[in-house]
Amino acid sequence: MIKAFIGFVAAIAVWWTPYAIAQTAEPQAAAKLVVDAPLPEPLSRGVVFIQYRTENLQIVPVFGAKAVDVSPRIGHLHVAVDGASWIWADTSGGPIIIAGLPEGPHKVEITPVNANHQPLDRGVVVEFVIPARKPAK
Repeated sequence: MIKAFIGFVAAIAVWWTPYAIAQTAEPQAAAKLVVDAPLPEPLSRGVVFIQYRTENLQIVPVFGAKAVDVSPRIGHLHVAVDGASWIWADTSGGPIIIAGLPEGPHKVEITPVNANHQPLDRGVVVEFVIPARKPAK
C-alpha cells in the first residue's frame, strides 16, 4: 500500500513538473496584449469572437498577493463592454466570445492585469458593429 502511494506521488510530481512556476528576483520584460479584429463570419451572425495573444504573461485562473511574485508572470484579462461600470475577469486563455448584443456599434475594452487586478499594460479597445439581421423566411 505504501509503495503504491509513493508511486502515485512520484507520478503526480512528474506530471506536474512541466507546469511548475518558479519564483525569481530577476526583472521580467513588460507584459503586452495583442488583439485581432473580431472574426467577420461570426460577427455577421451577431456573435463576437475576439482572438488575442499575450507576450510575457500567462493567462491563468490564479489570484492573490503571492502570485504576483512568480515567474513567468501570470495574470488574467479584465473585459468591459460598451463602457459598462462592471467588468469580468477572463482566465480562459482562449478567444473572448460575446453573444446577445443588440445591432449597432459596440466597444470592448480588454486590459491585461496581474493576480491582484493591477493593470500590466494599457487596455486595448476593440470596436465593431453588429449588423442588422435579415428577417427569417
